[in-house]
Amino acid sequence: ANKATDPRTSSARKVPSMQLSCCNVTGETVGQIEASDAVFDAPPNPGLLHQALVYHQANQRQGTSNTLTRALVSGGGRKPFAQKGTGRARQGSIRSPLLRHGGVVFGPHPRSYRQRMPKRMRRQAIRTALSGKAAGGRLIVLQGLLDVEPKTKQMAAVVAALGVKGSTLVVLRDEHPETARSFRNLPRTKVARADLLNVLDLLRYQWLVMDTEAVERAGELWADIARRRSAGAEQQEAAAV
Repeated sequence: ANKATDPRTSSARKVPSMQLSCCNVTGETVGQIEASDAVFDAPPNPGLLHQALVYHQANQRQGTSNTLTRALVSGGGRKPFAQKGTGRARQGSIRSPLLRHGGVVFGPHPRSYRQRMPKRMRRQAIRTALSGKAAGGRLIVLQGLLDVEPKTKQMAAVVAALGVKGSTLVVLRDEHPETARSFRNLPRTKVARADLLNVLDLLRYQWLVMDTEAVERAGELWADIARRRSAGAEQQEAAAV
């Protein structure tokens, strides 16, 4: 009987949600949309965001820089002058790092800068970044963006109507090439899919404009995972009691 009334083990547990203001393409507030608080109301975690940012930036490095040591520079096979009698400092090769056109000491060589980060931490970093945008008033939920004619002039008018000043990341649920091309000529603007969101883009751009369907997709991707983790922790606590 106690298990049936225990809210921690009830299958009808209500999913926590929050309300986000929704705007149309003219900048007017037309209502609110429900969003998961696990995704858009997560507690701040600057250390995790910094670790995720370094992880993405390091994995983007190609690591192809290379320099030639004295052994790799062509020439210098013979001794340039006698060891003694010239009054000059002794030299064994004209490709010595001390001389012009010589090799490089301790220069860069091809290497991998890749880092590893657990999947749970990467997902939590995305939730933290999205929550930071929402808490700081830098998140705009837009309705009807795909109904606008895919022209750069029209998209510039939408951005101006929203009052966005600065770099902007526009997030859509699915890939829409024509809409993405219409944003291409706008300065400091990028279009991305909700499935491909990452901490690097969320921190690099000042404003985040998300379509209503993109907000729902973000909840589908990351809210269920966080909910399963919390449910598992609650089950462990209940078992311990």
